[in-house]
Amino acid sequence: MNKTSTVRARIKPELKNKAEQVFRDLGLSTTQAITLFYRQVELRNGLPFDVVIPNETTRRTFSDTDAGRNLVVCEDAEDMFKKLGI
Repeated sequence: MNKTSTVRARIKPELKNKAEQVFRDLGLSTTQAITLFYRQVELRNGLPFDVVIPNETTRRTFSDTDAGRNLVVCEDAEDMFKKLGI
């Protein structure tokens, strides 16, 4: 089947550059990545990931993390497990 359709979208250059770097790291061209996304939409008859509105706890956590508040800093994995009581 010939590929004759074009997809065009305007996005922020920084987002485009970061996403295309991930595609390169995965060995994909942008066209292949978009085709993969479209194929998954077709196969699932919907988006291939959950799209949700964060609840208040999640929003507060994002806000605190962005502001550097209420963070637990761990030196390594062992320290993290110790702090988690695992």
